Amino acid sequence: MEVLGIILSLFLLMFMAYRGFSVILFAPVFALLAASLQGLSIMPSYTELFMGKAVAYVKAFFPVFMLGAVFGKVMEDTGLSRSISHAIIESLGEKHAVLAVVLSCAILVYGGVSLFVVVFAVYPFAASLFKEANVPND
Repeated sequence: MEVLGIILSLFLLMFMAYRGFSVILFAPVFALLAASLQGLSIMPSYTELFMGKAVAYVKAFFPVFMLGAVFGKVMEDTGLSRSISHAIIESLGEKHAVLAVVLSCAILVYGGVSLFVVVFAVYPFAASLFKEANVPND
């Protein structure tokens, strides 16, 4: 029953995220659901287990997230992402916009850039690339 509660909570979280709802809002709700289906008391599970692990995660990765977001914003504001996307569109063609984003991610990760930084750095690049290639963002 314990594993079923975790799988159910995870499935519900993925479903809500797929529907466009905030994961930040629903993650604690479904974590509490999983804890209650395992027979744990709700408040100690929330304050000691969920919040303790969430704070440890944010504490460990906050500098990486912050610097990655700053790097992505600098790429967007300076126009570097727009020029890179224009160069890739010219070389690969508009039909291969998704391949261009995957290749750029692979090049950055294999080049030694942290995956968390790549997420923030590639987003403005991908957004401008998809805009040039007329790929909808929905």
